[in-house]
Amino acid sequence: GLSLLGPTPTKADRLPFQLGWVHCATVCAMSQEVRGIIATAIGEPVTLETIVVPDPGPGEVVVAIQACGVCHTDLHYREGGINDEFPFLLGHEAAGLVEAVGDGVTNVIPGDFVILNWRAVCGSCRACKRGQAQYCFNTHNAQQKMTLTDGTELSPALGIGAFCEKTLVHSGQCTKVNPEAPATVAGLLGCGVMAGIGAAINTGGVTRGQSVAVFGCGGVGDAAIAGARLAGASKIIAIDIDDRKLEWAQQFGATHVVNSKNADPVEFIRSVTDGNGADLCIEAIGHPEVYMQCFEARDLAGTVVLVGVPSPEMTIELPYIDIFGRGGALKSSWYGDCLPERDFPMLIDLYLQGRLDLGGFVSETIKLDGVEEAFHKMERGDVLRSVVVL
Repeated sequence: GLSLLGPTPTKADRLPFQLGWVHCATVCAMSQEVRGIIATAIGEPVTLETIVVPDPGPGEVVVAIQACGVCHTDLHYREGGINDEFPFLLGHEAAGLVEAVGDGVTNVIPGDFVILNWRAVCGSCRACKRGQAQYCFNTHNAQQKMTLTDGTELSPALGIGAFCEKTLVHSGQCTKVNPEAPATVAGLLGCGVMAGIGAAINTGGVTRGQSVAVFGCGGVGDAAIAGARLAGASKIIAIDIDDRKLEWAQQFGATHVVNSKNADPVEFIRSVTDGNGADLCIEAIGHPEVYMQCFEARDLAGTVVLVGVPSPEMTIELPYIDIFGRGGALKSSWYGDCLPERDFPMLIDLYLQGRLDLGGFVSETIKLDGVEEAFHKMERGDVLRSVVVL
């Protein structure tokens, strides 16, 4: 592998191997011990443990994590909602510096500032071959396993495992971006913010002048609102049952808000869209009742996008004639249908230009040992994002 042995580069020093700041050498296979957050069993509090990170093998990269957002998906892992492959190394919404790369890695070098993604496209599956890499059915993860010191293999959340001082990923999971962006905001594009923005722009295809309704104003929903504003939507309607979250939604660009505990959201949406309904309704919660409201609140030939994640036991029943009669499209959005290499650098540029308020998503910064309490704050709706800083 290649290893960063010199000091952290300055902005002016980021030309590959040209200015002498980085000393690269081939090193033999070895490992290092770091601290990380582990979920050991369903519902049990997470613990801070020593993690063994192997030297990168072919196609792999070790990244020194600088910041990682606390995403609801991590809580799903802890609660057994993803699978039962405990213990999990949690964390996935992260940014940091490439420390070492394995043989054959060409897209990043030691010292690069990267956002980690969980859609490292393969380039050869049937989706990739037909030019739809955003749907890649065979995404890459690191082949080697990180372990506890007793040799217990860990399952990294979404193939990343970034509540950790350093992590091992596939090189395709590293997207190089402008290092002027703070890691605390850049890392948010690794999951929730990209999922929301992409649900509006990539999946929903918002265009200027359209009306957009977003159901659920947590991190993903507010990112969808921000995406709708970026795309030029003229009316952006935020729906939630928490007045505090509706205030946050207005900060990201909502033009109308409604608390669905106090008013029928479908009727409200129709009342502010000339009786028609919204061109695009985004369901950012993952609940059948809310999905039905989206279905009913869209205009004829409108679109519903589901980006919230339902639980496995949920079901929904829709009037078959209305599926035909209302026309339009019912879509699901996987990771905002993003292509990290295309979307991450562009969104970081928009942030640096002052056109995308990524900083507004950061409610607090915490240390590694604050993850369990951050889960509780997230469950109470006290935060948009807690961000672990390492």
